[in-house]
Amino acid sequence: MQPSYRITEKMLNQVQRISELTTQLAIERRELHLHKESRIRSIQSSLAIENNSLSIEQVTAVIEGKRVLGPPKDIHEVENAYEAYERAFQLDPYSVDDFLTAHRLLTKDLVTHAGQFRTGDVGVYDSAGQVIHVGARPQFVAALVQELFDWAKASDISDYVKSCIVHFELEIIHPFEDGNGRMGRLWQSVILSHCNPIFEWLPIESVIYHYQQGYYDALAFSNQSNDATVFIEFMLDAILETLKNYQDTQLQSQTVRLNPKEEAVWEKINAYLLEHTSITNSIAQELLGLSESSTRRYLALFSKNGFLIVEGTTRDRRYRLG
Repeated sequence: MQPSYRITEKMLNQVQRISELTTQLAIERRELHLHKESRIRSIQSSLAIENNSLSIEQVTAVIEGKRVLGPPKDIHEVENAYEAYERAFQLDPYSVDDFLTAHRLLTKDLVTHAGQFRTGDVGVYDSAGQVIHVGARPQFVAALVQELFDWAKASDISDYVKSCIVHFELEIIHPFEDGNGRMGRLWQSVILSHCNPIFEWLPIESVIYHYQQGYYDALAFSNQSNDATVFIEFMLDAILETLKNYQDTQLQSQTVRLNPKEEAVWEKINAYLLEHTSITNSIAQELLGLSESSTRRYLALFSKNGFLIVEGTTRDRRYRLG
């Protein structure tokens, strides 16, 4: 296999900037705080792209073992995804067996052939029911995935670009009866984490979800042109934006000198506001598990230091990112 793509000036600039940001984070020895919250955002966003209806609060509750009112299938998808993300980053990104193991974890009890390549033809349809992509014929799927991983393992191309190419090619091959999008996004993060461990905890899926139509458009354009270039550039932008979001949050908290407990509270509120326009005291109470007075004290602290902007009167006060 030789994937079709071009190395553009934009890609070179993107890779250089990604390398600079990841190196800077390593030199400054910044730690990714609240790993669990970052993972929850990755899971909720990746599942939401596939029409899972659960909010980030509901996903959090499911993972914490609490009862949640929601479609049983959606709840089970969250449970599976959490287990898959917990184990996937110890897997070999170029092992077909490990790839199938991750799919089995992600889709067990949800599809008939969890952890197995599909045995029938599959198509991708738009909202009008029109076929927009037909996956590889089933008899070729195993060989195509093996060739893709062999190419990726041997290639000297930047791991950042390589991860995007593997993501794209997996979507085009469409190796499973279900779970192809989730697996493509997860496996890109697995490849990136072997390049730099920081990527295990960066919720790139959240940025993809935010620009979901652009994600689909880039996939469709690259598929139609039989050239992954546009998709690679889109995904490198998503990686860059994720790194910048994390860096901005860390710089802000360090400037204000939040203590560890305040920083933990801020990370939760910030994660919520990356998915929602604003937050109220009552929502923040539920999110943080704190009393009304404690929650109000934290919201006042973050507003005073420019983390949040306050809107509305006392009765209907809301907070948004500053």
